[in-house]
Amino acid sequence: MADESQLHVHTPLVSVVDDDASTRMHVERLTASIGFRCRGFASAEEFRLKGDPKTPGCIVLDVCMPGQSGLELQSQLNDAGFHAPIIFLTAFGDVPMAVHAIKAGAADFLTKPCHNDELLAAIRAAVAADRSTRDQSQRAEQLRERFHALTARQRQVMALLVKGHLNKQIAGHLKISAVTVKFHRRQVMERMGASSLVDLVRMAELLFPS
Repeated sequence: MADESQLHVHTPLVSVVDDDASTRMHVERLTASIGFRCRGFASAEEFRLKGDPKTPGCIVLDVCMPGQSGLELQSQLNDAGFHAPIIFLTAFGDVPMAVHAIKAGAADFLTKPCHNDELLAAIRAAVAADRSTRDQSQRAEQLRERFHALTARQRQVMALLVKGHLNKQIAGHLKISAVTVKFHRRQVMERMGASSLVDLVRMAELLFPS
């Protein structure tokens, strides 16, 4: 059974970046009510210095703050390769601003005053999306390790298999016997952990998204 510290580490963290202390306290109370952790930051600069965008969870972000704006922070996080879901919560939003934020990857754009249920729903959805993205990323990393463990010939066979080629077609393309193709095909399925050809195709789609 995991101890309390381990459970704390795995509890989603909601980082709220807002120069309004009352907003930070309000979001903290709300997130605590659904079992999430919350940490407040009074500015984008403070979040960049002390926050951790790699932590599972989401960011509740104001747009208009002294110093760097929320949109500028979003852009910096994107450029740095951090893609934690961002929920914008602002009293000064407009349609062009919301469109810009959403196009840049924001999970939601809410205006103050915001109903508690609406904000909680947005936080739950953002945390769920973050968890799904992280699970998929971990799955892809595992598949990459398995794929790189294949021989060069097995990778060739796999590439043709997922394109729908039959054993005889693969044999002709690679100028090897059908028996050899069957051997490599079996090795590919076993090493990739694929239960069927459909499963292997799905793995390939995750490995090499178009």
